Amino acid sequence: MYKRTHTCGELRKTELQETINLNGWVNTVRLHGQVVFVDLRDRYGKTQIVFDADSFSGDFEAVKKLSMEDVLSVQGIVRDRAESAINPNMKTGEVEVAVSEYLMLNEAAPLPFVLSDRDSAEENLRLKYRYLELRMEELQRNMKIRHETYQSVRGYLSEQDFMEIETPFLMKSTPEGARDYLVPSRIHQGQFYALPQSPQIYKQILMIANYDRYFQIVKCFRDEDLRSDRQPEFTQIDIEMSFIDEEDIFVQMEALTCHVFKTVKNVELPKKFPRLTYADAMEIYGSDKPDLRYGMELQDVKEFTDASEFNELKP
Repeated sequence: MYKRTHTCGELRKTELQETINLNGWVNTVRLHGQVVFVDLRDRYGKTQIVFDADSFSGDFEAVKKLSMEDVLSVQGIVRDRAESAINPNMKTGEVEVAVSEYLMLNEAAPLPFVLSDRDSAEENLRLKYRYLELRMEELQRNMKIRHETYQSVRGYLSEQDFMEIETPFLMKSTPEGARDYLVPSRIHQGQFYALPQSPQIYKQILMIANYDRYFQIVKCFRDEDLRSDRQPEFTQIDIEMSFIDEEDIFVQMEALTCHVFKTVKNVELPKKFPRLTYADAMEIYGSDKPDLRYGMELQDVKEFTDASEFNELKP
């Protein structure tokens, strides 16, 4: 393998005529007679590499058999693309790499589904080949956003004097809103640990131990049926504060949310969020968690029903 000098999303005109090494996955292959164009991909982007039969000293017939998701290590020279061949949709679209040598690190088997179209395969098939699905651009983007969100949360809360403290996973069962996942103890026969539905007990201990601002990005576990808003295993931003009132919670959570949206997606949110009391929510929407994207407010139709001659509407 050639030791990587650049990623597949890094090369620009500043590297022209340099000899560089790239490692990555074959994204597409285009055969044009005695020239083979390959888009090489890693999580940083794509670079077009070119095998020219006139200048490539290796086995050109083997090159023509390259297929999607083969893993290559290549060495070559960065060169300008022709004006008509510039691809404005690629960060590296002004340059290409003329390959002098390459190594096949892993030859891909026939793919069970098309990686460029997530909807081309059933969910069960995609989960079976999860490592392939995770190569998709959409999922890689989601992973990056998740990572950047974690970094943003940690940065903001640390600046606000919160301490990130890990709490144990193996604990005794405590009353929560769902069933516990139980783990049998090898040492204490017939006894079980419970996986936490939340770190509630431990963060209360931290509060009375003088750690007045705590946070943790933590896994929690609830043994309940899978639904759109319920998962047996999930990650939450867990926060606890001492010596506060509800206004302090509103202010901190609004500021944290604004900070994350700004740093991760460059989206400006209003500094003050709309507020709705529980009583108003139930009176106006009939729900304590109304979807405010829609004006589905309850309407008082008593005057209409009282005047109606339809008996089913009579009180």
